[in-house]
This record gives sequence, C-alpha cells and structure tokens, in this order.
Amino acid sequence: MTRSLSAALLFSLLTNFAVADNATWKAGTAKANITPEQPLWMAGYGGRDKPAEGTYHDLWIRVVALEDANGHQGIVLSSDTLGIPQSIYNNTCAALKEKFGLDRSQIMLHSSHTHTGPVLRGALYDIYPLDDEQRQMIEAYSDDLEKKIVATIGEALAKLVPAKVSGGQGIATFAVNRRNNVEGEVPKLRETDGLQGPIDHDVPVLSVRSMDNELMAVVFGYACHNTNLSFYQWSGDYAGFAQYALEDVHPNAVAMFYMGCGADQNPIPRRTVELAKGYGLRLAAAVERVLAEPMQEFTPSLQTEHEFVTLNLGKEPTREELATMAGAGSSYVNRWAARLLKDVEAGKPLEHTYPYPLQAWKLGEKQKWITMGGEVVVDYALGFKKSYGDDTWVASYCNDVMAYIPSLRVLDEDIPPRKSARWGYEGNRSMMVYGRAAHRWADDIEELVADTVERLMERLKTKKQKPEPVSK
Repeated sequence: MTRSLSAALLFSLLTNFAVADNATWKAGTAKANITPEQPLWMAGYGGRDKPAEGTYHDLWIRVVALEDANGHQGIVLSSDTLGIPQSIYNNTCAALKEKFGLDRSQIMLHSSHTHTGPVLRGALYDIYPLDDEQRQMIEAYSDDLEKKIVATIGEALAKLVPAKVSGGQGIATFAVNRRNNVEGEVPKLRETDGLQGPIDHDVPVLSVRSMDNELMAVVFGYACHNTNLSFYQWSGDYAGFAQYALEDVHPNAVAMFYMGCGADQNPIPRRTVELAKGYGLRLAAAVERVLAEPMQEFTPSLQTEHEFVTLNLGKEPTREELATMAGAGSSYVNRWAARLLKDVEAGKPLEHTYPYPLQAWKLGEKQKWITMGGEVVVDYALGFKKSYGDDTWVASYCNDVMAYIPSLRVLDEDIPPRKSARWGYEGNRSMMVYGRAAHRWADDIEELVADTVERLMERLKTKKQKPEPVSK
C-alpha cells in the first residue's frame, strides 16, 4: 500500500468517526392561533343549542419537527380540537407529501379532544341542527385550518437546528373510569380507595432541547377526556391550561398535549373553570417533575411506520328501524336515522367498513410510540404496554377521529340488555354521534387492531437504517 493511499484511507476513517461522534438530532418548532373568528358551533356535546359566544383562551396548533442523523424526518402536531376528521387528515397528508416529501408514517396529527373547540368539516354533522350558512362557515374554517397546518409544519421544518431529544414518564391521578364509577360518588370513593375499573395515569414526556440545553418543545400525554367545560367559550379545557402553564415557565418552548387512550376516562369532579385549571396545573406539574430529573436521551435515530387496517362495522340498521328512529323529533338520533334512510331510499349503499389509521415510531434504541385513530378505550394502552414494554407510549385521537374504538370487553358490556346503566355509549350509542352506519363495530375490531400494531412493531424491529452520511 502506498503512503498516499494509506493517508487517504486514514483520513476517510477519521472523518467517518468524526461524523458518527457528531451525529445529532435536528428540531424545529412553530405554532399558530386557530381560534375561530366566526361564531361556529362547538363540537363535543350533543345538548348544545347555539354556536359559540366568545373566547376564554385561544386555541392553537403547535408543531415540533424532528430529523435524525440520517435525515429521516417526523412531524408531531398538537391541536386544540375535538378531533381531526378524515378529510382534513387526507388533504393535509397529500399537501405535505407534495411540498416536503413526507409520507403518512412521518406525520402525527394529535387532537386534544377539547369539547370547547369548533365543529370541523364532515364530522359530527348529525349532532347539531346546522343550516346551510353554518355548514359553509365550517367548511371555510376547515379549509383555513388545513392551510395553517401545512404552513406551520413548513415553518418548523425551515427552522431545524441541532438538538437533543429525551424521554421520561410522570404520573397524574385525576382521571376516573366513567363506566365503572358513579360521578357523584367519586369524591367519597377516592377517600376510601374504592374507585373501580381500568385506568392509565402515566404521563409520557418527550423533551426537545437545543445544544445549549434550552427547552424547545415538550410533548406530553394523558388518558383522560377534556370534558371539564361545557360553556360556550372557546378553550382548550384542562389540556389547554396545562399547555399555557408550561409555556409560561418556558417561554421559548412549545408545550404540546396529546390524548392517550382516554375514551372511557373522565376528570371527576368537573364542570367548572377552577377545576379545569386545577387539573391543568396538576398535569403541568407532573411534566415539570419529569423535566427536572435526568431523562433518557435518545440516539439520533427515528423509524416510522403506518398502516390502514380495514375495520368492519356491525349489522346495519334496517329500513324499518331507520324509519322509526327518523320520526318526529329533532335529536341527533332523528337526524342520523333520517340521513341514512334517505341514502337507503336512494339506493345508495351504507358503509360496511372503515380505513382505520395506525402508526408506530421508534425513537433511539428503545422508545416506542404507537398512535391510534378514534376515541380509544384504556384497554388498548394497557395491553400494548404489557406486550411491548413500559417504554411504549400510546396515543389515540390521532390523525383521524371517526368513532369510539372499544375493546371486545366494552363491546360485550354494551350489548343490550346491559348490566349497568352507565354502559352502552362507548361500544354502541356513540356510533350514531359520529354518523357511522351501524350501532356498533364488528366483534373482530380488537383482533384486527392488535394484529396490525404487531405488524408495525415487527417492521420497526427489522427495518434497516440508511447508512450514516460520509463527508467528502
């Protein structure tokens, strides 16, 4: 070997070692105000009888963009919305693919599930007596929201800088299983440690810091409905208070909430601003405790997977049943039945399946993050953490919120006649709220979801990373 060749080889090896040593994450953040300027109808409660009347605190979308050492990017977006519907998810993904080359596996669109946010395009239309003017306002707002999402993600991508990404986990205890506990009895049950039913009190925390250790973003989750507030003012409920509190302490950071599998979990007691603020401050304090302790720093590696699984709806309602339910009245049940009856009489087939989005990320060597569409009951999170380890985060209300996603246990409990007066909603009556053309999902829902998640997790195990970049 000649001296010049040896020198070249040595230089190449040293350069590669230097690149490996200097490998790092990159991150960028951005946020945008999405508070409606028009008096839109508010999403979440079927008993509402008028549009919003003002703002308690502003609604936001917040974004952190991540890029690993190989240039693979991932987008995390939080939103003060009840749920991102399918049309906004699909349109946003198409725009992000065209503008930035991102595929669905790289995009997480989280909803806080606040019940004091706006109705969005094509979602929950049967609940409210919307006239043409209101529908047009909802459509216009949704169009604008799509543009803001894409623009805000683009802003975050344009601001990528070297960063450190870490994870940890805290705890908050205000969530209560609403299926297994009478709300008025909860205070006494707490005193006697008598609360019943499965819960998930974990508070997963993702920290993104600059290289000089300044907090850029904190992403945190909790499995509990945002149903403290039912007034007619825009707000992010307890999650909104938590985000505001964290940003007050860390003014240069974005604080981003995501909902865990809280479809059957409520904050109890509830219904006052003071309680909503108190729960938000408790959640923020849980996050702060995690940030104050040593966290697990992730090596700059991001793997992303996504799959749609076709979920089957249960038996469709008969024409006679729909005609009876569509009779006199102005409830969401009447509107749901009347709409489906019109489709049946026009010869339009009712839906029998739904393309359900599932996603899995791996950050660094160990941290797994599963996202699920819809309002998912707590059984799924508990089961996935048992199967894949405690270092698994599980988010629901992500990417597309189309219905409740019950476990087989909940489905069975909600079949009439029911043993409990508190049963029936998550696995049965809620399907009408979301406009699905059946009273319930088919019995194979849990199996289909679990099998798909298993495939995603296996792909994360076997996926080969691109080679490290080499300086030339």
